[in-house]
Amino acid sequence: MGAEPFTVCTGVAAPMPAANIDTDVIMPKQFLKGIDRAGLDAGLFYGVRFGADGVPNPDFILNQAPWRDARFLVVGPNFGCGSSREHAVWGLRQAGIRALIGTTFAGIFFDNCSRNGLLAIEASAEHVALLSEAVSAPERRQVTVNLLDQTVTGQGIQFSFHIDAPRKDALLRGLDAIGVTWQGREAIARFEAAHFAASPWLRS
Repeated sequence: MGAEPFTVCTGVAAPMPAANIDTDVIMPKQFLKGIDRAGLDAGLFYGVRFGADGVPNPDFILNQAPWRDARFLVVGPNFGCGSSREHAVWGLRQAGIRALIGTTFAGIFFDNCSRNGLLAIEASAEHVALLSEAVSAPERRQVTVNLLDQTVTGQGIQFSFHIDAPRKDALLRGLDAIGVTWQGREAIARFEAAHFAASPWLRS
């Protein structure tokens, strides 16, 4: 019922500026066959990370040494569009990605991020462009994301971002969707008791 809490994180940011990167690119359909979440990091960006022969594509940013251990992706607009597969978010988290920084995200994907401990930051086009350009240089790839004060800092760039209070609270506390619901378990129990007391025939 939990995810890794997010407070302040410093790490490598990789630029991935293409628009409309969809969930089939993030997590191709052949990796959706498992009965659990295990091993989804192996499928992350598989179609662009590897060639048809299974050899790593040296042109793909996350295969390049400076960005191989990225903790953040600076992404293009409408990231996560396409089908609603939650596996895309699970794969990103298993690969060590803690936050995505972009201008816009597909709605369902955005919700899936916050429910699974992945911070999706919506920033202005100007800030995203500046950050993407900066971290494209290997010697300037380090960035700090501070959820406590809602700032992104790195390479002479600093900007604030907005996040809804419930999303922020869940990320700070490491709560997934079940964990958030479980916070209201006492109220749920009270409602259930009152409901069955008023309608005892429901138990029969």
